[in-house]
Amino acid sequence: MTREVSWSADAAEDIVGIIDYIAADNPVAARKVLAAIRSAGEGLAFMLTGRPGRVTGTYEKIVRGLPYIIAYAIRPLPAGGEVVAILRVIHGARNWPEEKWPE
Repeated sequence: MTREVSWSADAAEDIVGIIDYIAADNPVAARKVLAAIRSAGEGLAFMLTGRPGRVTGTYEKIVRGLPYIIAYAIRPLPAGGEVVAILRVIHGARNWPEEKWPE
């Protein structure tokens, strides 16, 4: 089953912050990180992988080879089927309390 993938405004903002930070020192690395994050997120359309999330009703997918976690939820579509809603993209070293997003 193929699902639609939707990136939230918060996830997009997270990615911009990540890429801007990396690009300040290494623009080539920033493009590679962006491609890896996008690929991992879009791959959820074909196969849901990850672990139960720290926020109820979410899941966490580790971006392979990088210290980033994609937090997502599965939401039903009105016309049937499901959408993978990517909620946040977070560095794994951040303080991330249960039931809250890192600040």
